Amino acid sequence: MSTNAAAFAALHRPGHPLLLPNPWDIGSAKILESLGFQALATTSSGYAATLGRADGAVTRDEAIGHAAAVTAAVGVPVSADLENCFADDPEGVAETVRLAKAAGLAGCSVEDATGRDQDPIYDPGLAAERVAAAVEAAGDGFVLTARAENHLHGREDLDDTIARLLSFQEAGAHVLYAPGVTAADQVATVVAAVQRPVNVLALVGAPSVSELAELGVARVSVGGAFAFAAYGALAEAGRELLGGGTYGYLARTRDGRAAAGEAFADH
Repeated sequence: MSTNAAAFAALHRPGHPLLLPNPWDIGSAKILESLGFQALATTSSGYAATLGRADGAVTRDEAIGHAAAVTAAVGVPVSADLENCFADDPEGVAETVRLAKAAGLAGCSVEDATGRDQDPIYDPGLAAERVAAAVEAAGDGFVLTARAENHLHGREDLDDTIARLLSFQEAGAHVLYAPGVTAADQVATVVAAVQRPVNVLALVGAPSVSELAELGVARVSVGGAFAFAAYGALAEAGRELLGGGTYGYLARTRDGRAAAGEAFADH
C-alpha cells in the first residue's frame, strides 16, 4: 500500500474504533484535523449541500475533485464517500475507484444502492461483482469500504445484510459497513459474522463510542451530521435576526472563530 493508505488501514483496530468525521469543505476538514482526528472522510450529502443540491445530485467529476481538494488541504489520510461509484456496471465502478486513487485518496466506499426509488438495492450477485471490480482497481495501495445499504432504504433484513457483507468480504473489501444498523445486538451480530473491520454510522439511538468499542467495532463515522449541525446553527441565527432582530448568535461565534483561527493559522 501507499504510505497514506497503509496508515489509514492501520487505524482500523476492532475494539479501538477510528473516529472518522466527515468534513464537507476544506475549512471544516482543516478544523477537524486541528482537533486531532487521525483521518477524515468526505460526505456526499454534506458536499452536495455546499452546492445547494440534495444528496445524490453531484457528478463523479465533482465528487472526485472535491475529495482531491480536501486531501491536498490536510496531512491526514482521507477516504471518499463516492455513493455507488456513479455506475451500475462493474467496469464503471472500477473506473471511479481508479480516479479516486489517482486523486491521492487513501480509500473510498462503494454502495450497493442504485439511487433509484423503485429499485433501491442491487441484486446480490451484481453487488458482489461491483465490489470485486472496485477491489481489483484499488490494488494494494487503497482501502476499499463496501457498504450494504438495506437499512437506509427500509429493508430491515439483517440476514440479507450480513450475507451481502460476507459476499463483499469474499470479493476482497478491506472494510465493511452497513449504515443504519445501530441496535447493539445487531451490531454485535454483524461484527461476529465477518472477518473484516466494521464501520458503524453514528445515528440517533446508536451505542456510544465506548459501547461500540466493546462490541468490536473498528470505525465510527458521522456521515452528513456535522455538516447539517452547522447548517442548523446557521438557520437558527438567521431566524433570530430575521424574526427578533437580536444578535444572540454572536455569543456562539467565539468558539468558531477560535477553532478557525487555530486551524487556519498557517494560511
